Amino acid sequence: MKPTLIIVGLGNPGSAYERTRHNAGFRGLDALHSACAGGEWKEKAKVLSRVSEIMIGEVSVLLAKPLTFMNRSGEAVQKLVHFYKADPSFQLLVISDDCDLPLGEIRFRNTGGPGTHNGLKSVVEHVGEGFPRIRIGLGSAPAGTDLAQWVLSVPPAAERERLEQALHGELPRTVEEFVLGSAR
Repeated sequence: MKPTLIIVGLGNPGSAYERTRHNAGFRGLDALHSACAGGEWKEKAKVLSRVSEIMIGEVSVLLAKPLTFMNRSGEAVQKLVHFYKADPSFQLLVISDDCDLPLGEIRFRNTGGPGTHNGLKSVVEHVGEGFPRIRIGLGSAPAGTDLAQWVLSVPPAAERERLEQALHGELPRTVEEFVLGSAR
């Protein structure tokens, strides 16, 4: 199947990172996968990703979790775009965490720079800035905390609950609005 849209969630592979703040993009894909009764996740070495197919309305969507680590996400995104001959400006949607947004806030942008996010920096280096993205707010790291250690840590229960509410409620609605709006 050649998908109409590729949605890439940014995160780090492996069980050690599964519940960390930085894997909000992967968990966002899991929420979409569940909401749309997605198929089996399959490892596709040629695109450096684990992928699954879903339908949003009549739109065929490929969900992709890069097998590269966060800072090299662009390598997988570039391979996905080239393999599926996708135009990043309207056939790619990237979902990532963002520590500059309040916890649980979901924000959509059509284009833009990567800010301080190393995963987005890598994607921009490989496919340019002209792709839509959804950012998932993590809130700010406490003062004096090393940002890298903080995003790679597992949040306390109250933060996890607020983040999961956003991932399973607001995120699927935001993605559906984007997909069905762009499909017309």
